[in-house]
Amino acid sequence: MKISEAIKNVQDFYDISCPSEDEVFIYTESLAYLIEETRQPGYMMELGGYYYEIKNFELALKYYEMAADYDYEPAYACLGYVWYYGRTGSKDYEKAFNYFSKSADAGNKVSKYKLADMYRNGYFVKADYEKYKSIIEDLYMNMSKITNLNEPVPEIYTRMAKIRSTEADSVQDVSLKEDLIDEAVNMYLNAKRFLALRIHYNAFFGNLSIMKYLIDDLYELREFDEKDFDFYDLYYLFQTPHKISFIYKRHKYMLESTLEDDGIAINFDGNWFRSIDDFFAKAQIGKKKLTAIEDEFGIFKIEN
Repeated sequence: MKISEAIKNVQDFYDISCPSEDEVFIYTESLAYLIEETRQPGYMMELGGYYYEIKNFELALKYYEMAADYDYEPAYACLGYVWYYGRTGSKDYEKAFNYFSKSADAGNKVSKYKLADMYRNGYFVKADYEKYKSIIEDLYMNMSKITNLNEPVPEIYTRMAKIRSTEADSVQDVSLKEDLIDEAVNMYLNAKRFLALRIHYNAFFGNLSIMKYLIDDLYELREFDEKDFDFYDLYYLFQTPHKISFIYKRHKYMLESTLEDDGIAINFDGNWFRSIDDFFAKAQIGKKKLTAIEDEFGIFKIEN
């Protein structure tokens, strides 16, 4: 293999929505070759990121640490995540705090809001809600004009919305309460639109988790409209048994959620998914994931 061939293999992989085992092998081997030949930390991060997405966290950690050895700033945020969530088996909030701090000092917005979370939760540091709120508000002030889908717009909007809804709970003035709730709802809706675009290109489990909890929080603040809902609102509907239809390329598709002993199972197009998370991660029409074509769906309808 030559470097030019390896680079082409990696670039070609980006255009494959549902890669085969052989295509994944070529991609990972090409990245491993590029790492060996060039020692560029960007390739280490990409391979680590791939393994993180498929939840092979041990290999993700290996390549993130390899990139960190080159003092590559993006690696610190990723290592912070590994230790914050205990991806390799145990949580280490001290390591997470130190990695997030190093990355935040370099301007990384993701690491800044994760540090804020640590102050909110009292992880390694003393719980300080006002410090959490201050960090999130500062980040939120600089989010309105961002269009880069990799920027943490939905992550910060959802946190800011939660702050506003919490404030609404504590005020007595009815008008002010309604204004705060309306503000929170609009933040959730903006986050939802931005996140749907991100998921369109990358149905990473972390993005889907954000959407799931966003939908839960949104419909705690507003009434669900059974005559006007979209694909991601299925996170709300599929918490209970439902039959749903939608149109795609003039064809009517049916979805059904049923209550099983271990939770909700979902049937789509003759295929069963063991959970809501499983459905959103894996459901396809042909070789296209639903998350990649949901913007083309029309006329969602509750059939029961």
